[in-house]
Amino acid sequence: MDRRRFLKSASAAAAALVGPRAMLGEPASGKPRKPNIIFILADDLGYGDLGCYGQKRIRTPNIDALAAEGMRFTDAYAGSTVCAPSRCCLMTGYHTGHARIRGNGGPNLRGQDVTVAEVLKGAGYATALVGKWGLGEAGSEGVPTRQGFDTFYGYLNQHHAHNYYPTFLWRNEEKVALPNVVPNEDRAGGGCATVRKAYSHDLLMDEALKSVERGARGDEPFFLYLALTIPHANNEAGAKGMEVPDLGPYAREDWPEPEKGKAAMITRMDGGVGRLMALLKKLGIDGDTLVFFSSDNGPHREGGANPAFFGSSGRLSGFKRSLHDGGIRVPMVARWPGHVRAGAVSDLAWAFWDFLPTAAEIAGAAAGVPKGLDGMSVLPALLGRRQAAHEQLYWEFSEGGFVQAMRMGRWKAIRRGPGAAVQLYDLDTDVGEAKDVAAGHADVVKRIAAALDAARTGPLPAQRTKNRR
Repeated sequence: MDRRRFLKSASAAAAALVGPRAMLGEPASGKPRKPNIIFILADDLGYGDLGCYGQKRIRTPNIDALAAEGMRFTDAYAGSTVCAPSRCCLMTGYHTGHARIRGNGGPNLRGQDVTVAEVLKGAGYATALVGKWGLGEAGSEGVPTRQGFDTFYGYLNQHHAHNYYPTFLWRNEEKVALPNVVPNEDRAGGGCATVRKAYSHDLLMDEALKSVERGARGDEPFFLYLALTIPHANNEAGAKGMEVPDLGPYAREDWPEPEKGKAAMITRMDGGVGRLMALLKKLGIDGDTLVFFSSDNGPHREGGANPAFFGSSGRLSGFKRSLHDGGIRVPMVARWPGHVRAGAVSDLAWAFWDFLPTAAEIAGAAAGVPKGLDGMSVLPALLGRRQAAHEQLYWEFSEGGFVQAMRMGRWKAIRRGPGAAVQLYDLDTDVGEAKDVAAGHADVVKRIAAALDAARTGPLPAQRTKNRR
């Protein structure tokens, strides 16, 4: 469907819907008040990096408070094990077997692709992106302002986003100069600053707060996608890649410098989340705002940091670039006072491609969601009601060899190429995926192998060597 026709039909459908209004407790007559939606996305934050998920040494009191005041999901999954495809799944509602972008070297989003921002914009929302995009280069159809976002401030290119002291950020489709000096920025795509004056994370948080203030003043509900870059490493800086202005409360710890930097980055991000939540309360919109917090994939082993040092994968096996759960299962917290029960914990298995239909149902725009998405709405789970479960969740990844993974109930499977043997794990008894039990469950393996064969469209991707994005 043509984009303009889609947005027109989505807007009309949103105006006609009354079901979600009654479901959310709104009056059956009069103008419904739709909630604001904020999705905060960390970059390379592991399942075990937050206190509310078992972290003991890194301080995250504000995100822990989100979990205490809302719902913590134990079995939520990112879209992929690396940046760009994971974000594509989040924005478009497709898993990596169907999404436009399936790897870090993938194409730009195109005009016919429909994002969650477009769906919400069609339902009357003001839409803003602050942070890292990674789904469309400058001048392409894939830039945020051509994909449903009214405003954008941050990084377009994920490689450029490695550097926390860049010489510029983008505002909409224009470059905004910063006072940093990066001699190799153009050549490396990211580079290392020799003069460091403006820390990009702090600029992003300041812009996010301004966006919320604008949203509170407006007549429309707002959607803010806050895609932070912490704690991703600056890969071009090697072992000094955990860039942060100061080490905060960890300066005197007897830890390797990169680990101090990682902890300081995460705690700095947590402080920003605290500022954001305080602002919602100050503006009187706290109860009208649904806040999600998650990460785009598992923890990295870059910038001198080792995910084992803090137990960043928790009890899970693997980390970034792995399709074991340590690479794709992520923290997911949702807070919405009066709707999401405080202190709730859910083991619903869901993934980034469920966000678009969930946000659409919350916004009263479910009828405007494109047909054939892989996602489903998890609003019933958020509201503590009976929730349909996915029959299967699917991932694929092609850096360093084509690998597929699937979760089917208690079963988790990994296959390293079409026709290869299926590795099978029982997550009920082996959350760390330590024991392959395929030999004892031939019927399950046969069913999952057939599902893996059917889960994707298009030719197999050309094999690529591993990169450091």
